[in-house]
Amino acid sequence: MNQGKTEESRRKRFENMTRTHEGDLFRFAFWLCRDHSIAQDLVQETLLRAWRSFDSLRDESAARYWLVTILRRENARMYERKRHPTQDINELTPAEQGLLATTPDTDLADLREAISRLEPDYREPLILQVLMGFSTVEIAGLMEIKQGAVLTRLYRARKMLMNAFEE
Repeated sequence: MNQGKTEESRRKRFENMTRTHEGDLFRFAFWLCRDHSIAQDLVQETLLRAWRSFDSLRDESAARYWLVTILRRENARMYERKRHPTQDINELTPAEQGLLATTPDTDLADLREAISRLEPDYREPLILQVLMGFSTVEIAGLMEIKQGAVLTRLYRARKMLMNAFEE
């Protein structure tokens, strides 16, 4: 009986924690793979892996960082197994476009397109910082690179975006 209550308490803690971050996880997954279905699969796999290793999370205030780390690794695993076709950001359904922004703004659409054309090494840290709000130290930890490399990639990504808009 006590084991059942403990498991129920654990499940509720996990659900409360993941419910808070599920939207951010989906948006990040969508930016990584640019496909609604694959992003949903990534989030589901992330949550499944997180549930299996929930006991290893020592500080629930670090859950967002922990979940994004799992998502990034799951994304890498998926692409090691199979390279999925990507979806052109200009061909998104209205519902998918709503996930990226709420107003049809041509400047915003141009910016989204320019970001999607960045190489993943530049796009990912930019999205982690701008969309997810991670610091450069956190991004370095997530990407397993030095903070200086993160700063360089962010600088170059912004420079590439500025050049794209100057053209």
